[in-house]
Amino acid sequence: MVDQQETLRIKKRLEALKRGGVHRVKEKDMVPSAVHIVGIGKAGADFIAQTIQQAPDDFLADSRKRFTALAVDIGDQDLSQVEALAQTLPVDRAQVRTFSLSVPSRDELFTSLRRYREYLKLEYPRYYWNPNYEPWLPDSIEIPQAGEHFPRAISKAIYGKAYYEGERLLEQELETFAKSVDATGCQSIVCVVFGLGGGTGSGIVVDLARHLSNVKFGRRALVLGIGIAPCEGDLECHRGSDLFPVMNELDCMLDQEKNKGVVQVWGDLYRNPFTAGFLMVPQKSAWQITGDLTTTHQKVDSELASFLIRNQGLDIYETLRLLNWVGAPPSQHMAARSQYGDRWVHLFGSVDINSELGDLPSQLDLVEGSFSPDFFEVRVSAPESADLDAKLTDLTSKMNTAFSPILEPEVIRSTGDGDPLVQFVIPGAKKTDLNLFFNARSTYDKQLWDEKLLQHSWLLELGVMLSEPAIRFEGMAGECLWGCACWVVVPYSAIRGEDLEEMRSKLEQIVSA
Repeated sequence: MVDQQETLRIKKRLEALKRGGVHRVKEKDMVPSAVHIVGIGKAGADFIAQTIQQAPDDFLADSRKRFTALAVDIGDQDLSQVEALAQTLPVDRAQVRTFSLSVPSRDELFTSLRRYREYLKLEYPRYYWNPNYEPWLPDSIEIPQAGEHFPRAISKAIYGKAYYEGERLLEQELETFAKSVDATGCQSIVCVVFGLGGGTGSGIVVDLARHLSNVKFGRRALVLGIGIAPCEGDLECHRGSDLFPVMNELDCMLDQEKNKGVVQVWGDLYRNPFTAGFLMVPQKSAWQITGDLTTTHQKVDSELASFLIRNQGLDIYETLRLLNWVGAPPSQHMAARSQYGDRWVHLFGSVDINSELGDLPSQLDLVEGSFSPDFFEVRVSAPESADLDAKLTDLTSKMNTAFSPILEPEVIRSTGDGDPLVQFVIPGAKKTDLNLFFNARSTYDKQLWDEKLLQHSWLLELGVMLSEPAIRFEGMAGECLWGCACWVVVPYSAIRGEDLEEMRSKLEQIVSA
């Protein structure tokens, strides 16, 4: 009976989306949405540059809009393009800044790490002053040079030094960013963009997002995480075992139940900072088309930038409303701002309407047969004269077959110049629906303990190595670096993603029998 009621509730919710259009902005209520961007690492800086480069003529035409962007990277080798393009925007309506994190000497970095308890005490007065605290980096660590690959644990330490020490210039930079966003006269959406496989981007984002969303904005702003997944053409260090801790850290932020298990031990500052949810951007499809890494990155950045800024931000705003409606837990009204469960992975993709549709689930890195979304929309931007009806009907029919949603996908059309753009967001996947997760886990398991440590970032300052089992609490996650009782109230099996794997194995046994 409960299952039938739940099915009926889901169907009514989806019908309200498709037939009632409850997430669509009515013409009488039409106001622009301002998209602001924090780009971390090379992937984030490149995305800001691409967004400015292709901004439409009416990008800041509405007097209520502003554009605020901040690129943060270790070294300045990838920031000059952002600084140059910033000059093309009106200074009274746009604020585009960069922040280069200098690489300290080993001694300077360890001096900073030894003071971390002081920093956390200032940030959070109820912080537990752990007498066992030690720097999370091993004494023998070698610090890379700017432009080289930085392990996540080192990137985190460099970020912390810049944020907490001296004149606290990075803290001031985030304050300046937040004030510019607050000065916007319409709905703002803050997008935090980084490479999932980048040691700098994924290593820094866990603290930067926390400081920006939970401290500077006080959780009042819509902060959307956007992680660009690696493809086969990326360096091995960007598509290997690091992704296992990355996905687990995001999982323990965005899954409401897991996040409760972190907050229960460590406090509200570790509440999920991504108040608007999280988009994952696979690059597999673009790589298969181009076969060139630079072209792949540019193509993916261009598609994503178009989706975020066209139609005065309407597409992304309505999509967030849809995701919120679909993702609301059973106990919460759909119109309230939702905290997601374990289905927090929302996949952004695009297709060429003039080409044969490939295997989309595979291109989105989905485990074969593991996942079907409840509902999704296909958003099309094309000239009014474009005759696309037959092609779009064929496309949605094939996508319906490929993904098997509860209700057939809806097509939302808008007028745009140039070649047609066909994009979509597939909502509600779990980390265990992604091949990326299992491939990374397999590689991670072969690493030595010291190697695993450097691949972590979130909670290291608290002595917690999230993707390892707790020492004193059997069945729980979060190994304590200092041999005391640091942990999180999250089952270790949930970190490993083994529950679903066991169910899959049993199903395979039944089928083979």
